[in-house]
Amino acid sequence: MYAVFFIIHQILDIYWWIIILSAIFSWLYAFNVVNPRNQFVGSVGNMLFRLTEPALRPIRRFLPDLGGIDISPIILLLAITFIKVFLNTSVQPLFGIGYI
Repeated sequence: MYAVFFIIHQILDIYWWIIILSAIFSWLYAFNVVNPRNQFVGSVGNMLFRLTEPALRPIRRFLPDLGGIDISPIILLLAITFIKVFLNTSVQPLFGIGYI
């Protein structure tokens, strides 16, 4: 059981960093720091968009329009943190596993 919880935590940690990279990339793209016509930049942006958009889209539907400010990544990061804390404090003790 420890291995299952460890894998879940690792997946959530990796997805945490993907969300942060996606937010940073969107800022760099919005302020023309990166060249959007560069093939590598385009493929990295497309990959980050495809990885994060399925999780961010439902959050954006329920958020009010804040005039160009997108707080959906912050809400998703808070949700990931909640899931990790819930697993550590509620689920793992049921199986007799220490904190990860």
